[in-house]
Amino acid sequence: MGQAAKVLQLFKALHRTRQQVFKNDARALEARIKINEEFKCNKTETSPKKIEELIKIGSDVELILRTSVIQGIHTHHNTLKLVPRKDLLIENVPYCDAPTQKQ
Repeated sequence: MGQAAKVLQLFKALHRTRQQVFKNDARALEARIKINEEFKCNKTETSPKKIEELIKIGSDVELILRTSVIQGIHTHHNTLKLVPRKDLLIENVPYCDAPTQKQ
């Protein structure tokens, strides 16, 4: 796969992940602006090594967003309601070396 195709695939993946992770949160969904700015800033990059490095960074960010971010909603003065996505929920059995995904 060419580098241009990898960059486009990463761009789309970041936006899809942003929409899933920040669902129903208008303020957080504005991360779209930051994603677009970062891609525009590096649009003229020609060094294949630097482009691969940027692709790696973007892929790592997408992975972290997809696997580590949980939404929290303010319900009362000092209370947050956590809203984990189904793909983050895993069966958590004490001392289990290989957790399985919750159905």
